[in-house]
Amino acid sequence: MVLLLILAACLLAGRAWLAAHPQHDPWAPLDLRHPVGWATEAKLRALRDDVRACRAVLERSDIAHEVLEPAGEGACRREDRTRLGDLPLSPATPPVTCPAAIALLLWERDVLDPAARRIFDSGIAEIEHLGAYSCRRLYGRDEGPWSEHATANALDIAGFVLEDGTRISVLRDWRGEGDEGRFLREVRDGACGSFATVLSPDYNAAHADHFHLDMSPRWRGVCR
Repeated sequence: MVLLLILAACLLAGRAWLAAHPQHDPWAPLDLRHPVGWATEAKLRALRDDVRACRAVLERSDIAHEVLEPAGEGACRREDRTRLGDLPLSPATPPVTCPAAIALLLWERDVLDPAARRIFDSGIAEIEHLGAYSCRRLYGRDEGPWSEHATANALDIAGFVLEDGTRISVLRDWRGEGDEGRFLREVRDGACGSFATVLSPDYNAAHADHFHLDMSPRWRGVCR
């Protein structure tokens, strides 16, 4: 009887603790305003195949966004076109899939801006990109798997502009030993906590000038 009482007390205490820390509760609805917790990664992975649940997370989290009409045909049909309202992407903010939008948001908030302020004492003013949507197969081949860009489930990042005007280029600064190179390598590593696939100049020559970030449901944790 005493053991049952102890067990019941532990269960009640555990439920109370999870209620106070929903980021660690696997059954609590994901809210992006909460800090990242033990259960966050699994919840984010689940969104890759559930557009409705993903959009519900944006609504619940009070994230400014726009849901656009589907576009395209065949393998390049984009049923999920979501455009965030507050990210400093340049030129302009392209529509991407909802899971990719959430990954971008978390990367900017939890990795990019903190790293820029810590290393340069300046926030991020612009995230320079090379585009999200491109109706093509991997590496532009005539055959083989379709790129995640074919459905705008990916974004290529070329560099960053800080609030103090400093520009950081993947092509120019990746191999550098200074603060710019350190920043790029740190934010590449940090992207791996949000995205399914992260490819950098360390992967191959085709990525010498950008980071490829995507939310492919085929992979988990590809980080090069």
